[in-house]
Amino acid sequence: MFSVELTINENLYKNDPQRTDLGRKILQHSILMIDECGLERFNFRKLAVRIGSTEASIYRYFENKQRLLIYLVNWYWEWMRFRIELKVLEIEDPLLKLQAVISCIVDTAKRNTSISYIDEDVLHRIVVAEGTKAYHNKAVDLQNREGFFLAYKALCKRIAGVILENNPEFPYPHTLASNMLEMANNHIFFAEHLPRLTDVDGKGDVPRQVEQLLSYFTLRLLKEERVSA
Repeated sequence: MFSVELTINENLYKNDPQRTDLGRKILQHSILMIDECGLERFNFRKLAVRIGSTEASIYRYFENKQRLLIYLVNWYWEWMRFRIELKVLEIEDPLLKLQAVISCIVDTAKRNTSISYIDEDVLHRIVVAEGTKAYHNKAVDLQNREGFFLAYKALCKRIAGVILENNPEFPYPHTLASNMLEMANNHIFFAEHLPRLTDVDGKGDVPRQVEQLLSYFTLRLLKEERVSA
């Protein structure tokens, strides 16, 4: 078993929550509470009661709950990129590498017992339900200048690199990479809440269906583009 501490943009926090017991408790229980009640109803007062601390102590780590949400989403993006790097490390065949990437996009949600204070399965539900709120807001340009979304950009760049290994002439690698990530989350959300918007059966093996969906669109698009070129 190994311990993982991901590097998250320091502009997102006042004190690194991964470095202290209280900080890790804040991360652990904020994930559980946002999943339980949603971002709108979640606040630091409720979190302080849950962890037996004070609002002031939480504010010593995060400026507000929006920064906390962006931190959590960044953690998930960095965790996915870390897992992709591990999974493709010894794969040379471009197609097998792309299939491994698609698998990581879907199965990053699986719990990892080596990271006791982050429940990846629950965090994934937050990313699906609340993740777009991290950057769909009026402050996105300012936040972008402060580097809040560098982790997402790095993740898309890594996936785009694997796409280009399969088809060096493909003109939209970053577009496809971000669409793969958004498609995976959207269709999990649709399957549960808006089933007429997807062909993913929410009553079946959703992760497997989403992996097949991503593979179908991605591989066919790259193949057709290569043929037409």
